[in-house]
Amino acid sequence: MKKIMILSGIVLFCMNLSGLAQQLTTPPPSPPQYVKQNFGLSSIELSYSRPGVKGRKIFGDLVPYGKVWRTGANDATTISFGDDVIIDGKKIPAGKYGLLTIPGETEWTIIISRQLDVTNPAAYKQDQDLIRTNVKTIELPFSLENFSILFNNVTSNTCDLDLLWDKTMVSIPIKTEIDAKIMEQIDNAMNKDNRPYFGAAMYYMENGKDLNKSLEWFNKATEQNPKGFFIYYQKARCLAKLGKKQDAIATAQKSIELAKEANNSDYVSLNEKLIASLK
Repeated sequence: MKKIMILSGIVLFCMNLSGLAQQLTTPPPSPPQYVKQNFGLSSIELSYSRPGVKGRKIFGDLVPYGKVWRTGANDATTISFGDDVIIDGKKIPAGKYGLLTIPGETEWTIIISRQLDVTNPAAYKQDQDLIRTNVKTIELPFSLENFSILFNNVTSNTCDLDLLWDKTMVSIPIKTEIDAKIMEQIDNAMNKDNRPYFGAAMYYMENGKDLNKSLEWFNKATEQNPKGFFIYYQKARCLAKLGKKQDAIATAQKSIELAKEANNSDYVSLNEKLIASLK
C-alpha cells in the first residue's frame, strides 16, 4: 500500500511538471522583427528573424559563401511593396515576395523571389526569381551582434535597404515612380470645387516644376485661407526662388504678422531667417 502511495505521488508530481512545461514561455533565440517604412505613396513591409553572432564566425562559416541564404533565421524572410518599385533598373510590381541572398566575400547576390517559404537552400527554385542583382559588401568598423535590416537615406521616391550583421553590410537601392501619380492627382483635384492649391503649389516648388504656376496657386491658397501664416511663408520662399527678393521680404513680413497673431513663434523665427538671407 505504501509503495502504491509513493508511486501515485511520483506520477502526480510528474504530471504537475508536465503541466508547468506546457505553460512555459521563453524568448526565441532569433527574435522575429516586423518593419514598416512609409515610402512613396504607400509603404514597404519586412518580416524576418534576427540571429545573433554569439561568438561564432558568421560569413564564410555559419552562413556559407556561394549558397542561398534565407537572409535571417527561422521562417522565410519576406518583403512587401505597396507600390511598384525599381531595383537595379528592373521593375517589381506591388506585392509580397521572398528576400533571399547569396553572400560572397566581396559581393552578394540579392534575389527577389516569388517564393515565400524558402527556409533552406534545398527549397529554393531559381525559376521563381523575379530579379537578381549584385551589390558590393561594405566592411563595418564594428561588430553588430544581431542581424539587422534597416531602411536608410529615405526620400520621397528613393531609399536604401541595408542588411547588416557582424562586420558586414550590403545596401540595396530602391526607387519608385510617384511624379506621374501625383501630377494626375493634382490635375483631377483642380477640376473640383475644393481645390488643394497649397499642396499643389508646394509640390511644384519642391520638385523643380513651374515656379510661376506654383506662385499662382500660393496666391489662390491665401485667398482660401487669409490667416494662413504658413502659406505666406511658403509663398515668400517661392518668390525668393523666382528672384523677387522685395516681394519675398514683404510676404515674409506678412507671415510674421499673422504668426504673431496666432502665437506661433516657430514661423516668426523661420520668416526672420528667410528675410535675413535675402538682405
